[in-house]
Amino acid sequence: MDIGCRSGRGATMAYHLMEPRFPLGKTYATPGVLALGIDLNSYLHRHHCGDWGDGLCAEDKAANERSLKDGTRLLSCYRIGGNVRIYIITEWDRSSTTILLPEEY
Repeated sequence: MDIGCRSGRGATMAYHLMEPRFPLGKTYATPGVLALGIDLNSYLHRHHCGDWGDGLCAEDKAANERSLKDGTRLLSCYRIGGNVRIYIITEWDRSSTTILLPEEY
């Protein structure tokens, strides 16, 4: 949902409210990703709302959009600093979502 708002100078800006697009099921995090010591909630929220991250190509993001309709697996990839990335995968049946490091895939 895009909503227009006015700034103090009268200019209109649009922003996007992120709403969940699919069920997450049970949520898991692997030992490797937990060892990073970061708050995973914002990444999980982005995934849940269809923001597939900055680590996927346009083709993979399009595949996720198709998956929302045909019920296949969803994958997000987020860069969290330096060369560190995390994956978030929701299973095809939406029974579970796992947050993991690429090397744990």
